[in-house]
Amino acid sequence: MEQSSNFIRTIIKQDLESGKRDHVITRFPPEPNGYLHIGHAKSIVINFGLADDFGGKTNLRFDDTNPLKEDQEYVDSIKEDVAWLGYEWDELRYASNYFDEMYKRAVLLIQKGLAYVDELTADEIREYRGTLTEAGKESPYRHRTKEENLDLFERMKNGEFTDGSKVLRAKIDMASPNLNLRDPVLYRVSHTSHHNTGDTWCIYPMYDFAHPLEDAIEGVTHSLCTTEFEDHRPLYDWVVRECEMDMQPQQIEFGRLNITNTVMSKRKLKQLVDENHVDGWDDPRLPTISGMRRRGFTAEAIRDFVKETGVSKGSGTVDSAMLDHFVREDLKLKAPRTMGVLRPLKLVITNYPEDQVEWLDAEVNPENPDMGMRKIPFSREIYIEQEDFMEDPPKKYFRLFPGNEVRLKHAYFVKCENVIKDEDGNVVEIHCTYDPETKSGSGFTGRKVKGTIHWVDAANAIPAEFRLYEPLILDDEADESEDKTFLDHVNQNSLEVINGFIEPNLENIEAQEKLQFFRHGYFNVDPKHSEKGKPVFNRIVSLKSSFKL
Repeated sequence: MEQSSNFIRTIIKQDLESGKRDHVITRFPPEPNGYLHIGHAKSIVINFGLADDFGGKTNLRFDDTNPLKEDQEYVDSIKEDVAWLGYEWDELRYASNYFDEMYKRAVLLIQKGLAYVDELTADEIREYRGTLTEAGKESPYRHRTKEENLDLFERMKNGEFTDGSKVLRAKIDMASPNLNLRDPVLYRVSHTSHHNTGDTWCIYPMYDFAHPLEDAIEGVTHSLCTTEFEDHRPLYDWVVRECEMDMQPQQIEFGRLNITNTVMSKRKLKQLVDENHVDGWDDPRLPTISGMRRRGFTAEAIRDFVKETGVSKGSGTVDSAMLDHFVREDLKLKAPRTMGVLRPLKLVITNYPEDQVEWLDAEVNPENPDMGMRKIPFSREIYIEQEDFMEDPPKKYFRLFPGNEVRLKHAYFVKCENVIKDEDGNVVEIHCTYDPETKSGSGFTGRKVKGTIHWVDAANAIPAEFRLYEPLILDDEADESEDKTFLDHVNQNSLEVINGFIEPNLENIEAQEKLQFFRHGYFNVDPKHSEKGKPVFNRIVSLKSSFKL
């Protein structure tokens, strides 16, 4: 799929043509405090894609400035996800690699009279900050001497103060209409071991101070982020300028990706995981990259979906059916076709020889003849779907019912002659006769039937587990209040686990293999719960779609 033009591409092109820049460097800068989700995929595609298009470079950089929430597990998962999506970073960087440089730049701000050590509590800082309509008021510690601030900041670094007792703040403008410029906190005390630096530091820089310095140190030309950081841009530019960095990156904001019936908050996703509402960060119901990979979404489909949503300042909500559409488009020529019966009902062909097993020919993928043919066994007893038989059907029901004839996919016409029920009146078996003249591929034209149903041979069928998914969140706009949270909108029926049968040629199918079960949709072999000879299939998407581009 071609990358369409957008406003960021236009800016980069103009920068190169005007001589403002002679190269392009972008970065994907996740904080390792959770797993990546589909929203991050948009940032990945934009940053790596634009750099590639202009012959530039992209760094993968971990904004690891808050050790309380970060973990090596998240670092490893992020690296895996970016690579799986099909992108190679030029350099792997960590914000923590620059802690020494950041400390020096903070000292420079103090020496310039642009930073001071404050002892207000977090609540007091919020109170002093003011509101959108009222100016903030200065901290009583704002006018400490440079010497006193330098001494206190060094003692903060040396571990003399407890967590939360002191912070370093920028001295900008407590009356600024932009709240981000009202003396933002630059450093806080946190006696916490860091996944990368261990116990070397007990003070850590805030994101708004660290991030622009990281970009400048790495020579990033275009710092691409979502629109919630637009109000932070003046502070971004202030930090780079006043810290006297050689490089001045350009921050450009784009609209974030929102999808219907989808949780796009890392905090909420973590809550779902921590409280065991889902089966880990890779639960197939989650929009995490690892969850989508486990469910069976392909990297190609995700990339094409993101590109189709476009790049703009707006943050509209995209119908989740659009993502499903791209999965179907990607898999329709790749995925083998096969038959699986999810809710089995035994069908006995009474006039078929009892000891005979016939091997029938079937296309692997009728839309892609190059994938060849497969052999499937057929004998006297088979399984069909329960929903493909009704004893008293409504009008326009063309599947099996007493006296009706249908085609068995790849096999013969069968006619329902008798119904066997248990003591409770439930249908447990149906008896049919077949017409040997109607074999698929024989050219039989004697009569037509309106229904075709799928099946698996009972004697050779392989037991399998099928997992069917519905949206995890019932409402697109989940109202939250004191007595109602987003958890109240979790769909308790988002997962249905059922047991059925598959064709015997799938006995040794491997994890992450994808296929289409006739009439049921596209499925993926679950890599977490499948065992040799006991496959578990996650339904990726159904076959039907009303979505149109």
